[in-house]
Amino acid sequence: MAVKLRLTRMGKKKQPMYRVVATDSHTKRDGEYIELIGTYNPLTKPATVKINEEVALKWLNIGAIPSDTVRNLFSDAGIMKKYAEAKSKKTK
Repeated sequence: MAVKLRLTRMGKKKQPMYRVVATDSHTKRDGEYIELIGTYNPLTKPATVKINEEVALKWLNIGAIPSDTVRNLFSDAGIMKKYAEAKSKKTK
């Protein structure tokens, strides 16, 4: 089972809000998910991003693959940098 970290759309028509979730790669975009990682609201100025770092790092260490948008959100939050540092410490 390949796990992906991706966005699930919530909210009303023309008012999107997204959840960052860990899900099986074969499920639908808005289908069931394994675990909720955080939320993302692009309509606020600036965009609101709330991510649980511990859960995100846990899934990255397990081998989950983030989508391009989730990777950008994680980079802005500094999670990808922490993941890269932890990964480089493992190899040494």
